[in-house]
Amino acid sequence: MADHGDIRTGRHCVFVLHAHLVFVTKFRHEVFTGPHLKRLEEIMRAVCGDFEVELAEFNGEPDHVHLLVHFPPKVALSKLVNSLKGVSSRRMRQEFPELARHYWRANKLWSGSYFAGSVGGAPLSVLRKYIEQQNRPA
Repeated sequence: MADHGDIRTGRHCVFVLHAHLVFVTKFRHEVFTGPHLKRLEEIMRAVCGDFEVELAEFNGEPDHVHLLVHFPPKVALSKLVNSLKGVSSRRMRQEFPELARHYWRANKLWSGSYFAGSVGGAPLSVLRKYIEQQNRPA
């Protein structure tokens, strides 16, 4: 896959797809410290690499994390999210046993839900106007 700034090309497509993902800890417990977030970023960057996804930005607070991902069209966001949450939960629980006090009731680090929003590109109003102004044949 070639890379030209934010524009990426695949075998049969040219794309710029970004998504903002937010994962919240189970029961919104304040779990993470600086070292936890540093390790979470490393884990999530590796998972993204397996999917040919670029983790463009990562940050978090004690009870949630934000990711900005740049992904190819062949990647289903739901599958990426499932892998990110599953792998990170498993590895964090292995590497930081002290986190157990926050998830003992559910044996899960993350809440079952997540936020995913598309980002970048022109505003919807500009796209609508552009499409309306196309020269449609009679």
